[in-house]
Amino acid sequence: MGMPKEEKAAAVQTVMAFDYGTRRIGVAVGNTLTKVGQPLRAISESSEDARFKALAALLQEWQPNQLVVGLPCHPDGAEHAMTLKARRFGNQLHGRFQLPVDWVDERYTSVVLEGDPNMRDNLDAESAALILEQYFLEKNGMS
Repeated sequence: MGMPKEEKAAAVQTVMAFDYGTRRIGVAVGNTLTKVGQPLRAISESSEDARFKALAALLQEWQPNQLVVGLPCHPDGAEHAMTLKARRFGNQLHGRFQLPVDWVDERYTSVVLEGDPNMRDNLDAESAALILEQYFLEKNGMS
């Protein structure tokens, strides 16, 4: 069923991940071969229009096959206001750019970085990189 393993391995996919925040959106990129997230930048444009322009430029540059959005939840997994905003953001990405969007529970990602003083400036992009690596881990478990 599906492609033989060799062919599957050959089709390297570029994946772009987003750590959505109301003030900043962290962006990272990686691929299904290395499974490493590379922090790109945090988008902090003030208007939604300007943010989507900046996102469009990154998508144009990296040409990802798949988008991943971190879903913030309470520690017990319950959703809250930011969860809904992140979902809406992912749906907007899908609607505007016609790319598949996947979700990663990011409960365990930002906590890792917040204790590291060197991360403060690039925290959002670093968080996006962790979200991406979490995505690769979860996908790996499924194949």
